[in-house]
Amino acid sequence: MDEGETPRLTIHEVARRAGVSHQTVSRYFRKNETLKPATRAKIDLVVQEFNYRPNLVARSMRTRHTNRLAITLPASTYLWPARLLRAAAAAAHAEGFQLEVLSVEGDPRARTERVLELAGSGQVEGVLSLTPLEIDPAASPVPIVVSGDYDDELRGANELANASPVEEIIDCLASLGHQVFFHIAGAQSWASARNRRLVFERTIERRGLTSYGVALGDWSPQSGYDAVRGLPDKCGVTAIVAVNDHVAMGAVRAALSRGWRVPGDVSVFGWDDEELGRFATPALSTVAVDREVQGREAMARLIAAVRGEAPPPASERSINRVIIRETVGPPPV
Repeated sequence: MDEGETPRLTIHEVARRAGVSHQTVSRYFRKNETLKPATRAKIDLVVQEFNYRPNLVARSMRTRHTNRLAITLPASTYLWPARLLRAAAAAAHAEGFQLEVLSVEGDPRARTERVLELAGSGQVEGVLSLTPLEIDPAASPVPIVVSGDYDDELRGANELANASPVEEIIDCLASLGHQVFFHIAGAQSWASARNRRLVFERTIERRGLTSYGVALGDWSPQSGYDAVRGLPDKCGVTAIVAVNDHVAMGAVRAALSRGWRVPGDVSVFGWDDEELGRFATPALSTVAVDREVQGREAMARLIAAVRGEAPPPASERSINRVIIRETVGPPPV
C-alpha cells in the first residue's frame, strides 16, 4: 500500500461503524427486504461516507458463487437490442451482479452449443440469451432465460413474440380500404418472426382479406428490398407488413424504385420504432416496443432463477404501441 493511502474498509469494519453484525451488512448488499429502515439507514451512512463496495472476488471464493451473469447477443447488426441490453445490465448491476456480454454466431444449433459451453464453464451463474436456442433451459447446469420466446405464463413481457399488434395493423389498413396484403417475415428460427407470420395469416383469413403470400427474409433491408422487387407488376398488393423497420425501409426503397408511390400506391408498416424510421421520407409507420421493460423483466427472471426464487410477475400493461406515420394511407382508387 502506498504511503498515505487509506486502507480499504472490510465488511467487518462497515458493520462495526454502523453498529450492526457483518451478517446484517451482507443482507444489506443482497437487497434483503427484511432489514428495518433504521438499520438500512445506518449502513447507508457508512457506505456513502467511505464509498464502500463489497469485494466480489472474496465473496465468490467464500460462497463458490461467481456473482457473474452473461448475456448472449445475436451477431446480426439488424438485431442489436441496445435498449433492452442497457435495461437488463442496469437490473443486474442493481442486484450486485457483474455482467459479461457475448456475441454468438451461426445457426441455432451452433449458438446453442456456444451457450451451453458458457453455462458449463463455471464462470457464470446464469445466462440471458437474446437469441433462439435449441435446448430445454432446464437441462442446463445453470439457469438460462431466453428472452423474446413465447411463454403462456408471461404474456405481458412476451407480446413481442406473440405479435398481437399485427392484428391491429391489419385492421387499421383494412379500415382504410386495403384488400391485398403482403408479409415480409424474419428468420423463422425466431419465435417473434414465427408468431408475427402466424397472426398475419390468421387475421387475413378472419377478415376475409387477400394475402399475396409471405416472403421469408433475414431481418435485413436487403431482404425487404428483394421481396418487393420480386413482386409482379400487377400483383394487386397495396399493403405491406414487414417484420421490422430495417426490412420495411428496404421495402419502401424497392417500391419507390419501381415507380410506386408510398403511400399513394402501397402502404408499408415496420416494427421496432427505430430512430431512423422517424426521420425517413416518408416517415415509417411502425410498432414501438418498450425494450426497457422487456430487458428488466428478462433479467429479473434470470436473477430469480439463480437465487432459486419464484419468477416475478410480468408487467400487465402492453409493451407494444402501433404508430401510424407517413407510409400509411388509403389504397389507390
